[in-house]
Amino acid sequence: MANIKSAKKRILVNETKAARNKAIRSRVKTSIKKVDAAITAGDKAAAQVCLISAIAEIDKAATKGVYHKNTASRKVSRISKAVNAMA
Repeated sequence: MANIKSAKKRILVNETKAARNKAIRSRVKTSIKKVDAAITAGDKAAAQVCLISAIAEIDKAATKGVYHKNTASRKVSRISKAVNAMA
């Protein structure tokens, strides 16, 4: 454990930020899994609905700095491509 007051604060702040980032990442992964499940089930309408919410979650994560913008763009591209391939 740190002895300096500012170092102790840094530890607390980093834990808080790590928990927030983990929650956001988890939300993104869950939304992507929902899209994948709809694709596997062959339900194009549900896949498109899930795709819209997944893109929104990914964009929020990129805006908050959890994902790099290129990573977010790549994720969006891959799930969009998968949904469009259903047709």
